[in-house]
Amino acid sequence: MKRSATFLVPAVLGLFVLMAASQSSHHFPTPPEPMDPQSRQKADETQPGPARRIDYVQVQKEAADLARTAQTIPADVASARNGMLPKDVIEKLKQIEKLSKHLRSELNP
Repeated sequence: MKRSATFLVPAVLGLFVLMAASQSSHHFPTPPEPMDPQSRQKADETQPGPARRIDYVQVQKEAADLARTAQTIPADVASARNGMLPKDVIEKLKQIEKLSKHLRSELNP
């Protein structure tokens, strides 16, 4: 009797663990999209889209500033080859990077 009880206790505990693990994860499937084209169109209309306006004057100004700053870099690099690195070249490169990222975010929807 003692031998069957030592086998029965771990088996029952293992069964309880398996039952608890299977009950804790309830994952319900997502429903499919409606097949009716009108329903799909209504669903697309309810999703808010980006409603931002681009300030083209500001974008043009930043693009001109970017071009002016970028034109000075070859001369700075040439002077660096001669052993003299202008102290503001790193700041110019950071400004170019900042302006280009901002322009890209403004023009890319």
